Amino acid sequence: MAAAARDLSLVSQFCVAGSRLAALGKCGVHLLKKGRRGNAGFKVRAAVQLGSESEKATKPLEKTFGMDVVSEVGLREKGFMGLRKTKLVCTIGPACSSLNDLEKLALAGMNVARLNMCHGSRDWHRDVIRKIKMLNEDKGFSISLMIDTEGSQIHVVDHGAPSSLKVEEDSIWLFTAKNIEGSRPFTVQANYGRFSEGIEVGDEVVIDGGMACFVVVEKTGNDLHCKCIDPGLFLPGAKFSFWRDGKLVRRNHKLPTLSTKDWADIDFGISEGVDFFALSFVNHADSVQHLKNYLSTKSTKSIKVLAKIESLESLHNLKEIVQASDGIMVARGDLGVEIPLEQIPTVQEDIIYICRQLNKPVIVASQLLESMVEYPTPTRAEVADVSEAVRQYADALMLSGESAIGSYGQKALAVLDMTSTRIESWAREENRQSLLNHYQLGVSLPDRTAEQMCNCAVEMANNLGVDAIFVYTKHGYMASLLSRNRPNPPIFAFTKDESTIMALNLNWGVVPFQVDLSDDAESNISKSIKFMKSRGLIMHGDVVLVVSDVAPTRVTPMASQSIQVKTIV
Repeated sequence: MAAAARDLSLVSQFCVAGSRLAALGKCGVHLLKKGRRGNAGFKVRAAVQLGSESEKATKPLEKTFGMDVVSEVGLREKGFMGLRKTKLVCTIGPACSSLNDLEKLALAGMNVARLNMCHGSRDWHRDVIRKIKMLNEDKGFSISLMIDTEGSQIHVVDHGAPSSLKVEEDSIWLFTAKNIEGSRPFTVQANYGRFSEGIEVGDEVVIDGGMACFVVVEKTGNDLHCKCIDPGLFLPGAKFSFWRDGKLVRRNHKLPTLSTKDWADIDFGISEGVDFFALSFVNHADSVQHLKNYLSTKSTKSIKVLAKIESLESLHNLKEIVQASDGIMVARGDLGVEIPLEQIPTVQEDIIYICRQLNKPVIVASQLLESMVEYPTPTRAEVADVSEAVRQYADALMLSGESAIGSYGQKALAVLDMTSTRIESWAREENRQSLLNHYQLGVSLPDRTAEQMCNCAVEMANNLGVDAIFVYTKHGYMASLLSRNRPNPPIFAFTKDESTIMALNLNWGVVPFQVDLSDDAESNISKSIKFMKSRGLIMHGDVVLVVSDVAPTRVTPMASQSIQVKTIV
C-alpha cells in the first residue's frame, strides 16, 4: 500500500487505514501514511559567480530593503547554520506589556506576539498593538500580531484576585453566573448564564485541563458550591469543564464557534491591522471559511486565519479544517481535556505531519514551560517536551502564561530559543532530516511546476551543502513550499508585500526580506546579493541556491521558473 500511495488522489491519501487518530472515535481521522524518499542525486551544470569585493550598496538601494534586525544580527554573529529555524510566539499579558519588556522579548527572538482576547480590555490590547508597531517602525523589528478569539467556551470572569491564585485542598468555593461587584474571596464568576445547566452534585469541575479540581457538593438554582479535591493554581480567565464518571459532560455543543464578542474583537483586529486571527474551538471547516470570507470583504490587507485544534470533534474533521485554514495551532491544554492524556504526544505528531503535507504552518502551544510561570528554570521534562516538538519539525512554539503572567517570561523565551537551536543543529549533524513523500498539492500546471521545483531545490541544496536558499516571491507560496521540505540551509524570502513578510514569520526556516522587486529576475538577484554583501551578511566563497518564479509581464511575456547556484566572489 505504501508504494501505491504516491499515485492516490489527495482525498484517498487521507483514507489510509490504521492511523493513530482512528481510535479516538467512531468517525476516526485517517491520516497520511508516512515514508521517506531517497535522495535523487542532482547534478549541477555550472556554478555562477556573482559580485565583487569592491561593490558597495548605495543608500537608495538600502532603503528598498528591509530585514528584521534580530535576524540580521544573528546571521552576522552565528552564520547561516546558526540561525534558529523554529519560530517563537509569545502571549502578551500584564507581565510583559510595557514597551521595555516588549523590546526585550523582541531582542530575545519573539517572531509573533499573541493577544488573547479572553483577557484585558480592547483599549489595553490596542495599546500593546501600537507599542509593537512602534518597535517595528523605530527599532527595525518585524514582529507579527495575532489575535486569539475567546470562542464560545465557559470560563472564569472573576475569581477574586487580579492574577493567579492558589487553591487549597478542601476549600469551599462558589461558582456563579451572577454579576459580582468588586471581588469576593472563594467566589468564581462564570461568563455563561446557563453554565450549570444539567450539572449534578458529585460532578467534578476541572480547571484549565487539570490545574485544579473541584467536586460539586451543593447546587442552589444556577449556583454551584464546590469543594477543592486537587489543589493547584487558578489563573485569570481560566476555562473549566465538567466530568461525570470519568467522562466529559459537554457544555458548549450548542454554542457558535464565534460569539457576538468574538465578532466585535475581529472588527477591532481588522481596524488595528493585525496579521493573524487564531480561531478558538473550531469543530468544522465552515467556521474557518466563514471568517475568511468575512475578512475578504472587510479588509484590503491579507489577514491569515489559524484554526485551533482543541476538541475531539476537530480531530474527526482535521483534514477539512487544515485545508480551509492558513495554519493550525495544536492547543494541547484544552485538547487534553477531551482525549486521554497519553494520546496527546502521538496526536500532536500526526497533526504536525498533516500540516506539512498540506503546506500549512503549525504552532505547538500550551504548557510547554508551565513551571516557569512561577520558577526561573524549567523542569527537564519540559525541555524534553520542547525538544520533541522541534524534532517533529513544528513551525512554531508558543508561550502562554509563561510570558503573559509569569515572572520569567524572557528566560522562558531564551529556553525555547536555546533548545530549538540545539535540536535543529543535532538533527543536521545526525542527518535526521525527514523528507516527505511528496503528495501533489497543485492543480494548475504553474502550481505543479512550482511545487516540483521547490521539492527538487531542497534536495539539491542539501546534497550540495549550500549556505542559503534565496527565493523571490510575491505572496509567499514558493517560500512556504521550500519551508515544507525543512531544508538544512535557511531560506531567505524576498518580497515587496508587507503582509507576506508578516505571514512568513510563522514558516519554519524562512527569513523574510522586504524588497521592491522588479520584473527582471537577474536584477533582483544582483541587487539582493549586493545589499547583503554591503551589510556583511554574505561573504566571499558563500554559495547560495536561487529559486525564482517569474510571472509573465510586458517585459517578460513568458512565465519562467529557474534554479541557479551562485558563488559569491
